[in-house]
Amino acid sequence: MYTGFANVTIGHILMILIGLVFIYLAITKDWEPMLLVPIGFGIIIGNIPLFPGLQVGVYEEGSVLNILYQGVRQGWYPPLIFLGIGAMTDFSALISNPKLLLIGAAAQFGIFGAYMAALALGFGAAEAGAIGIIGGADGPTAIFLAGRLAPDLMGAIAVSAYSYMALVPVIQPPVMKLLTTEKERRIKMKAPRAVSPTEKKLFPIVGFLLTAFIVPSGIPLLGMLFFGNLIKESGVTKRLDTTAIVPIIYFITIIIGITVVCYTHSDKVLQWSSVKIFILGAFSFVVATFAGVLFVKFFNLFLKEGNKINPLIGNAGVSAVPDAARVSNNVGLEYDKTNFLLMHAMGPNVAGVIGSAVAAGILLAFLG
Repeated sequence: MYTGFANVTIGHILMILIGLVFIYLAITKDWEPMLLVPIGFGIIIGNIPLFPGLQVGVYEEGSVLNILYQGVRQGWYPPLIFLGIGAMTDFSALISNPKLLLIGAAAQFGIFGAYMAALALGFGAAEAGAIGIIGGADGPTAIFLAGRLAPDLMGAIAVSAYSYMALVPVIQPPVMKLLTTEKERRIKMKAPRAVSPTEKKLFPIVGFLLTAFIVPSGIPLLGMLFFGNLIKESGVTKRLDTTAIVPIIYFITIIIGITVVCYTHSDKVLQWSSVKIFILGAFSFVVATFAGVLFVKFFNLFLKEGNKINPLIGNAGVSAVPDAARVSNNVGLEYDKTNFLLMHAMGPNVAGVIGSAVAAGILLAFLG
């Protein structure tokens, strides 16, 4: 009775197999290994059969894993991830072409579409808000909001959010091709203008003030995102910039990947509600891609020839940086080997990071 073999169930075995599949996809397919390796191993850790009283499992108050998990539960880790994201991100593409911000905003329809679908499937308003944020394609934001609105659904939401982030190259291209013509896929956009160092320094300050005054409840994420970008662009805090990127973001990525999915015990995840969350997660990604691409097509109706936007960058309005932008570029290259869309797609892609944080703040303000 004191071994894992004596306490194992079919649920434990099934979840361990899921963890192994995640690790396999990360190593053999190179699908987001920085996410899927810790997540896969965390699922395995969380499903080793234990007997009560050992004080080692994530569910046992005061255990090491339980203490580390509080950083997820209380929302300490996601803002630190956003600090690193800000320090790694170049907002030049967005600054040079501000109208790309609208594409990032349009893609957030995936969040609110999934929210309404979750309500229709019987989830409460707070739970639906936590599930809907999966459509932002931003794992830390999903964890931050789930910890505040639906902690009991944390494991399923986290696995769903990070899984679909890794599957962006699989989910988005069919939708992009379905909604666009070959002529539209070949649209070449003007090279973005050069952005001055002064503009780069002012952007995080102005961006934070505008978004924080609109959505004060998003300050933990928005504040750290723009602060990270400021220490990058200021040019005088190189050591802070390096610290935010390397030690902090990679360490927190490891901790958050392991601890959040330790909460994916078979008793909590192998439920019908979790299946619905996975379905809603896929639905939200598809809706976000639809909204981004269709918005560009609509916007092009008002733009002159030579100034039109390639609809293929509409998918990049989700927050999966830089994977969604790479998808835009790769699909574009399938139809024209000289049409490089990566720099253009980074505009709505980084706008999606801001948009998902703003959407999380809105949901938290109304549902928290």
